[in-house]
Amino acid sequence: MPVTMTVEDIWKMFEETNRQFREQSAETERRFREQSAETDRKIQETAAEVRETAAQMREQHALTERVVREVSRKVGDLGGRWGDFVEGLVAPACETLFAERGIPIHTVSRQVKSKLPGGRHMEIDVLVVNTDAVALVEVKSTLTVEDVREHLARLAQFKDFFPVYADRRVIGAVAGIVISENADRFAMNNGIFVMVQSGETMRMANDSDFQPRSW
Repeated sequence: MPVTMTVEDIWKMFEETNRQFREQSAETERRFREQSAETDRKIQETAAEVRETAAQMREQHALTERVVREVSRKVGDLGGRWGDFVEGLVAPACETLFAERGIPIHTVSRQVKSKLPGGRHMEIDVLVVNTDAVALVEVKSTLTVEDVREHLARLAQFKDFFPVYADRRVIGAVAGIVISENADRFAMNNGIFVMVQSGETMRMANDSDFQPRSW
């Protein structure tokens, strides 16, 4: 027999459907809130990790900068002391070495400087002087061909900066603890004396019959 539904039955069905819908909606909302809270928690954790990493990077960068500055300072100090050591080794040997080449020495001076108008300046590592000649000695821990080229230019301009020696014969010399790029041969070919380390002192690398160029 066909089932006859009353208005009351229909109303009960509507109420049941509505109840199930409210329950499903509440469950969906609860799950959404839980997922949203978990997402917020993960975002906050990630943000905290990013902030911590950024802080560590800033600290590391600051530490690296301090280390670089300290190393640069020490290297600069070492370079200055090394230059003083090299010049201190060369200067005392000049009198003997030049005298052996027939160039008697009256004075040996270190770090002699002169300036000209227009910001031009010249510094001589070791200046060797007698009544007839002046020798300009360029001192390097490692002597290169470029160092020799620069010294040749210095020799050519010397009397402009030091007119008091205008009547003297000017000769050149270079000195190095380490000689690179055939710098010694290049210097000799251009008429310059070459002084090299020999134990705790220096010696001339030029042949005994070497004749220096005059400027």
